[in-house]
Parts: sequence; C-alpha cells; structure tokens
Amino acid sequence: MGTRKTRDLPARLEKLRQRFERWRGTHKARSRIPDELWAAAVRSAGNYGLHRTSRALQLDYYSLKERVEQQSIVVPDPPKRIAATTFLELAPVTNRGFATAPVDGCECTLELENASGAKMRVHLKGAQAPDLAALSRSFWNPAS
Repeated sequence: MGTRKTRDLPARLEKLRQRFERWRGTHKARSRIPDELWAAAVRSAGNYGLHRTSRALQLDYYSLKERVEQQSIVVPDPPKRIAATTFLELAPVTNRGFATAPVDGCECTLELENASGAKMRVHLKGAQAPDLAALSRSFWNPAS
C-alpha cells in the first residue's frame, strides 16, 4: 500500500484487505478475482468510497466503479472541507479585560494543523499572549 500505514484503514476494510492479500498469495498473477471478493469490495466502496477502497484493496478504480454502478450502490461523497479563516487578529487582554500595549521586540508565529489538514496560523506581538491552550483545543476539537 505504499507509504500509508494499514492502521489508517477502518477495521473492516483492513480485514477485507487481508482477505485479498491471502487470495493473491495463493493464486497466479492476473487470475480472476472471485465474485465473493468483488461483492465484498463493492459493499466496502458503499461504506468507504471508491477511491479509498480501490487503493486499500489494490483494485482498478474503474473496474470497481463499474461493479458498484451495476449494483446501484450509493457511494458516499468525500467529506467536504470547511473553508479555513486565513487571518485572525487577537488583541492582547489582561485579567481585568483591558488591552495592554505590546512590548516591542517580542514576536512569534504559531502554526497549527489538524488531522484533516485544516491549518491555523497565529502571529503574536508583545508580551501578553491570549490563552493559547484554549485556542488550540477549540481548533483541534471543534464543538459539533
């Protein structure tokens, strides 16, 4: 499967991948895949999507797509990415709620990236910093 680790796959898809590998290990190259394995692959494509299933099982995408269409299985759309905010300005605030003047020379940039690929960059100037722990938690674990 290239550089991707098998632990990235859902358990059922990983078990099916292992079934395909066992079958491939006992048959000659270019042998026809049994209908029962194709049927399991079609069901997996209905659960996990065509691309992910074809890559995990090392199947031709278009062959799998054709079989899915023959079975009239609805394949889920890939998850939509939420548009990320490109810039967020945070005003420094003291415990009493009053803004403080930034101290010259103190400056840093914090870059965050979550598992789905969303990124956030925070550029800080001055000695006072916002609650970075709370900001990070809200980015990595958004309220559902």
